[in-house]
Amino acid sequence: MFVNRQNELKLLEEEYENSDFRFTILYGRRRVGKTTLLKEYISSKSYIYFLVTLEALPTVLKRFQNLVADFLEDDFFREIEIKSFEQIFSYLAKQNLSKKIVVVIDEFQYLGKLDKSIPSQFQFIVDEILKSKNIHLVLCGSIISMMYEQTLSYNSPLYGRRTSSIKLDALKFEYLSSFFPTKNEIELIELYAVLYGVPKYLELFKESDDIFEAIEKNILDRNAFLYEEPRFILQNEVNEPMTYFTILETIANGEHKLGNIAGKLNKNVQNITSFMSKLIELEIIYKEVPITEKFPNKSKKGLYFIKDNFFRFWFSYVLPYKSQLELGNSNYAMVKIKENFSGFIAKVYEDLALEYTLNNYPLLKAGRWWCKDEEIDVVGVAEKFTLVGECKYSNKKVGIDILEQLERKSKKIESDLPIKYYLLFSKSGFTEALVELSRNREDICLISRLVAK
Repeated sequence: MFVNRQNELKLLEEEYENSDFRFTILYGRRRVGKTTLLKEYISSKSYIYFLVTLEALPTVLKRFQNLVADFLEDDFFREIEIKSFEQIFSYLAKQNLSKKIVVVIDEFQYLGKLDKSIPSQFQFIVDEILKSKNIHLVLCGSIISMMYEQTLSYNSPLYGRRTSSIKLDALKFEYLSSFFPTKNEIELIELYAVLYGVPKYLELFKESDDIFEAIEKNILDRNAFLYEEPRFILQNEVNEPMTYFTILETIANGEHKLGNIAGKLNKNVQNITSFMSKLIELEIIYKEVPITEKFPNKSKKGLYFIKDNFFRFWFSYVLPYKSQLELGNSNYAMVKIKENFSGFIAKVYEDLALEYTLNNYPLLKAGRWWCKDEEIDVVGVAEKFTLVGECKYSNKKVGIDILEQLERKSKKIESDLPIKYYLLFSKSGFTEALVELSRNREDICLISRLVAK
């Protein structure tokens, strides 16, 4: 299912319309929709699409040769002895191409794993063989660290040669309704909290009306597609995966300070900083400091959170109960999930409220604020004003008492800018008294929907 990705598709189309040789690097995590995007792009074009597999290099070369021979309808080329990609691209470049063709090499990083000289070979292909040809070369990969090392890093022979690059991220929350047009916003928030915006994961849940049944079937079952997904991703991206596993489980269990995380691993802070940096680079976790910090890079108030909602769910409810799940007993994990499902979703609700705030107010920045035992879910900073917000993901309506708490806490923010708006986000709506008060005060904004209908 092709959803959104209009900006990425527009960029690829612009590359195609250019009469010169074009070279695109496309990368992003597994299942995020890279191949779907490429298939949409090439659907009406002349193309060669080649998926690299971890076979012996001569076998891979022969498969690519046969694809090119099929495209050219050239049985003579099929019989030529081929020893390198340079030979194949040289033959292709000599053809009289009446219109631009697209050559896609998917899972390109595996070529570099088979032969470390591959980036250098493709440097020559790009610089010498294809430089004046009417071809759009797209190298695509899902192991981010390897793709970066082989194509984008300063040390790569291909550095600086691309004409465009696309890092494909998970879909934003606003597009989930395209997958689930009959579900209400609360149901969509639940799905986003568990699956993030990864298209393949979302498709797995399309057939089920009950999210808990879908979780049990697609995540907790030891034979399910998603049961080992984070393990597969991490094992491809990092060395010492068990250290990363322990860090992520520790954060999922509520430890967000670097010192406390290190303590859980019985390590010094200095011994885990490289692991934390790698997880940030892979966009699995992120570091957050109070939004009002003047020098955030030097702040000692930093906290670490899991960015990828599916990783957070998996490290909260799958890894800790693996021994029972391996025996086919998902009941215990399901009890734990149901006990605190609203609490688990509350953090995601805050994140979505922040996104809403940035999209709907003229702000320079927005984020959370905390100091000692006080915390405000949303603080937005504009040129001439600030706004503050509180999020409540519960079955209870938000009343005037929550507004008064927010007003009290907001006085502790050190800022010369006046507070212009008090935003109250609520899953279950607002009391009549608060609604009546908001009618008489322009600074109170009551928000019960995060995406406009």
